[in-house]
Formats: sequence, structure tokens, C-alpha cells
Amino acid sequence: MKKHLAITFWALYMLFFAIPFPMFLYYAINSEFDVNTLKDKNPYVALGYLALSVIFWLIVLLGYFRKWIVECFITKKNLESIKRSGVQREAKIINAVKISKPTSKLNTYELELGFKNLADTEIRHKTTITDAKPHERRFEAGKKVSLLLNRDQKKEPHFILTSATATLNIRVLIIRALGWTALTLAVIAYYVFSYQYESYGMGWRFMCIGHPLIVCAFMLLLYRYLILFIFSKLGGFGHDTAKIKFAGVKTQAKLIKVNQTGTYINEQPEMRFELEYSDHKHHVHRSTLKKIVGLLDLDMTKQEYLEIFYLPENPNQIALASDLNHIL
Repeated sequence: MKKHLAITFWALYMLFFAIPFPMFLYYAINSEFDVNTLKDKNPYVALGYLALSVIFWLIVLLGYFRKWIVECFITKKNLESIKRSGVQREAKIINAVKISKPTSKLNTYELELGFKNLADTEIRHKTTITDAKPHERRFEAGKKVSLLLNRDQKKEPHFILTSATATLNIRVLIIRALGWTALTLAVIAYYVFSYQYESYGMGWRFMCIGHPLIVCAFMLLLYRYLILFIFSKLGGFGHDTAKIKFAGVKTQAKLIKVNQTGTYINEQPEMRFELEYSDHKHHVHRSTLKKIVGLLDLDMTKQEYLEIFYLPENPNQIALASDLNHIL
């Protein structure tokens, strides 16, 4: 609950600086704007700014359309593919924590599962499950559940319960479609509003690099790619890392050398690890990886061996086993 509240707070906080704040700042600065200065502005430069704003908003809106609507159909297609050709595994429930409210109709659990991945390596993974049949008490520590692993680990979900069914939530899909339509209409309406109240009969000459039509879209794009960059720097938990967890082989790697890269995130140093290990064909490899190391975890830099996962088809692609435990 606290996690969801924190995410909501920061989302609203960032949204404020992406939309209301640039608009307030722009109109406050231009409250005493001299209309006569519009005559001296180059119309072609203004049209260039207009085209830039349109490009930004198209990228933003198409991104939201894919995330809110298209991904629903992609996920359904992936689920159907896993049901047809997924690799069956039996998972043991190591830990189960009920996270749903007492008043909820359905019980929701956070499960820690232990099972073999696609390379028959034992892994642990945390996931959230909504129990539609709570009377059967299927999700308790010590019990086992049947899973189907996705053969294509570049696509989500990475696995499903064998009892899962691939269906679209029409109500949620309609709400998302209405939300995207409302956002698109709001952007179009703002273009119309800006032209009517800022052009003074001189076309788009009022457009400038600081206009909210440009700044707001730019900020939304900046947030999108900044968040992706931060998550990749903090742990590199992308599709490639997930593939290493669900299709990789665990082994011991000798720590040859470790040094700082000079980068710090939240005052925690980024370290470069140089590792030596043998693959399943007894070929020796040397690879390096970077990791943000907490001040309390610096003792790992003094260990002789570290557990890693590598991909059988590409042994140079590796990840620390301790990092993979944090992939959800």
C-alpha cells in the first residue's frame, strides 16, 4: 500500500512539473506581452517550432497508445502462445504474503517461488497472484503450483500458471481507450486555444521554444527515457537481464579485478567487476559488468568468487545471481 502511495505521489509530482508548471511559468512571463513584436518574428522559424511540437506530441501519444491499449492485445497474444508452447515446471511456494485488503472480494498474494528455469537451473522469483478460488487455499508456503515458462524471454510475461486463461478485460480496455482519447482531444484543444488567443491574426508567429506545446511534450518524453535510464543504471533489469535469469546457467566466477568507474548514484559507487568463469562446454571466459554497490555491500568486492548466471548461447552475457533476485 505504501509503495503504491509513493508511486502515485511521485507520478503526480513529476506530472506537475511536466504540464501545469511550464504553462503557469509561460503565461506569467508573457502576461505583459507586446503584440507588435509578433510582426518582427520569422514565420518559418515559428512553423519549425510548430512542427517540432507536433512531432513531440505524436511520439508521446503514440507511446501512450501502445502502452495503454496495444499492449493489452500483445499480452493476450503472448499468453496464448505460452499456453500452446510453454515449458512446464513445478514450483514450490517458499513464502506467501497476503497483500489484499480484508474487504477485497478476491485474495491477492505476493509469492516467492522456487523452480527450474529453461536451462534447468534453480531460481527464485517473486510474483503477485490473485486467487479466484480462495476456498481451495492453493497459495500457501510449502505447497506447489504448476507453471508454464515463456520460451521467448524477451517477451512478457516470463511465465504463467497453467490454470491461467488469456482474456481481455473489456471494461479496463474501454477506460484506457477513453483516457487516451481524452488526452488526445485535450492536446488538440490546446492547439486551437493557443492559436485563437495568442496569434492575434498573425498566424503561428507566437510559437517559441519555451511554449508549453513544446515544453510539456518534451518533459513527458524526458521523464519516460530518464526513468528507463535510471532503472537500467540501478540494476539493468531489462529484457536481457530477465532472459539471463529465466534461461541462464548458474556458475561460480572468479573475481579477477574490481575498480570504481567514477560514477555515483545516491552517493553509492558504480563498480566494474572483471570475472573469469567456465561455461557448460568447459570453455573459459572473461567478462566485465558494472553494478551500483551499496556502502553496506562493499564486502562483495573482496570475495574470491561470485555467483553469476550466463546465457548458454552467449556465455559472455552475464549477470550477478544476487541481482537477479530483485527482478519482478
